[in-house]
Amino acid sequence: MYEAVMYMKKKVAFVVQRYGVEVNGGAELLARLFAERLGAFYPVEVLTTCALDYTTWNNHYPEGPCEVNGVPVRRFKVGKFRDIKSFSKLPVVPADLQSELEWVDEQGPYCPELIDFITGEKNNYDVFVFVTYLYYLTAKGIGAVCDKAVLIPTAHDEPMIHLNLYKAVFTCPRAIVYCSVEERDFCEEVFQNRDIPNDVVGVGVDVPADAPADIDPAGFREKYGLGDYLLYTGRIDYGKNCPEMFEYFMEYKTRNPSGLKLVLMGQEVIEVPGHPDIISLGFVSDEDRVNGMAGAKLLVLPSVYESLSMVVLESMAVGVPVVVNGRCQVVKGHCLRSNAGLFYDGFFEFEGCLKYLLSNESVYKIMSQNAKKYVYDNYRWDVIIGKFKDLIDKI
Repeated sequence: MYEAVMYMKKKVAFVVQRYGVEVNGGAELLARLFAERLGAFYPVEVLTTCALDYTTWNNHYPEGPCEVNGVPVRRFKVGKFRDIKSFSKLPVVPADLQSELEWVDEQGPYCPELIDFITGEKNNYDVFVFVTYLYYLTAKGIGAVCDKAVLIPTAHDEPMIHLNLYKAVFTCPRAIVYCSVEERDFCEEVFQNRDIPNDVVGVGVDVPADAPADIDPAGFREKYGLGDYLLYTGRIDYGKNCPEMFEYFMEYKTRNPSGLKLVLMGQEVIEVPGHPDIISLGFVSDEDRVNGMAGAKLLVLPSVYESLSMVVLESMAVGVPVVVNGRCQVVKGHCLRSNAGLFYDGFFEFEGCLKYLLSNESVYKIMSQNAKKYVYDNYRWDVIIGKFKDLIDKI
């Protein structure tokens, strides 16, 4: 285990668009997990906005300094909220650099006060960690502190990453923290930035590989009246490819009648089909989340765009194999390296994955063991924080 010793005394600022215990987005949660743990080694402060809702960026939290789980946080008001209808009409690939800059302003969260703070207070921090490449704060802020910047891009192959303005984002930092081998390979191919110091760090998983006695999957099933179920956890949204998952599951149930359910945990951004075997629980407690994950037969991840997928690792940590979209190279890579999951392309492969894993108990047990080992070997927090510290200490 790593020791909590502040021997370097470097002051580290995390720059992220939203921050708080209520924020459950992948990149924002990643920022909080790192900030809380790196605080054992460095004075850490989070620079963020007052926004909670990522669709409008409306100010929610009070402006100014506060603390979240013991980490100092400095919040700045969003200067312009996003009109969802107007933003959705903007071209995904703007025509020129000026249009790209205007697109980033609309993407938001538009917060020039925070950018001014970064520029003016540059000398009061040793390292600036920018979390996720896509948003205004990284696109407009990283250039002001290139010589002190660490980028956690959480990148994947999507139209926006090919905008010209992001070339500077990926080529100016002192170091880059990647979430997966696939993410690094993709970014180095697109931006030719192999000379920048980097490491595939990923994220640690809190749930231990050997599930403790207080994890109660049977209690979860009893609480919600469940038998066998598949689990999806995360934002229920078009961007996560949830409509395809609903379509595939309902077709599977038509062709393979059984008591199998699909249980959803997370915010409903889109409407969930009114199907008797699709059960949406909304936000649940941490206890229910862990118990529900441990009680599932399989975790299903339909998303095409993932830079790591914490839910896949959390599921594997409690010995639950996964079925993922094979068009996402990152989660496909987890399956191949771990031998703890299957991937599909199209309905019939989805059906085949479920039928194979649900009917082959011996194979299922082996994959469950493989899942725990994969997380223990690669995603313990002491391993993850050690890698992150090595990059920070070189700056």
